[in-house]
Amino acid sequence: MDVPLSNSELDRYHRQIMISGWGEEGQLLLKSAKVVVVGLGGLGCPVSLYLAAAGVGNLVLVDKETFELSNLNRQVLGWEKDIGRHKVEVAREKLNGFNPAISVTEKITEVTMHNVDNIIDGATVVVDALDNWDTRFIVNDACVRSKIPFVHAGIIGLSGQITTIIPGEGPCLKCIIPEEPEPVTTFPVLGATPGLFGTLQVIETLKLITGIGETLKGRLIYFDGEFMDFDSVEIGRNPNCPTCSSL
Repeated sequence: MDVPLSNSELDRYHRQIMISGWGEEGQLLLKSAKVVVVGLGGLGCPVSLYLAAAGVGNLVLVDKETFELSNLNRQVLGWEKDIGRHKVEVAREKLNGFNPAISVTEKITEVTMHNVDNIIDGATVVVDALDNWDTRFIVNDACVRSKIPFVHAGIIGLSGQITTIIPGEGPCLKCIIPEEPEPVTTFPVLGATPGLFGTLQVIETLKLITGIGETLKGRLIYFDGEFMDFDSVEIGRNPNCPTCSSL
């Protein structure tokens, strides 16, 4: 049985409960949802912060890294005093203080083919806040197997892209990008770029949970911040995709 919203929750979330189609029913869906955020870097920090602000009841934060000084231009949950500490540990502490009504679980681990199914088990939505394609494809494949919606974003410099994978209904990440791009160890990034795309990922995630609006299933949005240009591209399933063609 769903636990009803408390008076403090009704007050905290009042302005979003007012959104057409959201209501207390939508807020209860958020309260009972489990969202797995894979990666606590430039994308994962704003993603986890705004999911906590919205009242997602169960957040699972996954990352093996510790904060470094060079992270702090974009990874906004890490402060100078947090350098050397695990990102998910710092994030859990701050998010618990920010919204004590939610549950935040930290997983200090690298996502692999061997542990990914356990990591995403029971998730309502999985958010791709990663910075490498190898792990993205591992998570994509696992979400397709488990039929869990997967919100992808990737950024570089002042640019980025976002799409939503709904297994069996639209293309998966392998349909869109069949060949893994060349790995890049260090790439340029303005902090506001993952901030923008992280908040877009949150909007997509909350829409998936509450059922309002239309998602980016079958569409990819690309943003060029240098020229302030948004492009939306229709994308289809690959009937020969090794990951999702059998669905």
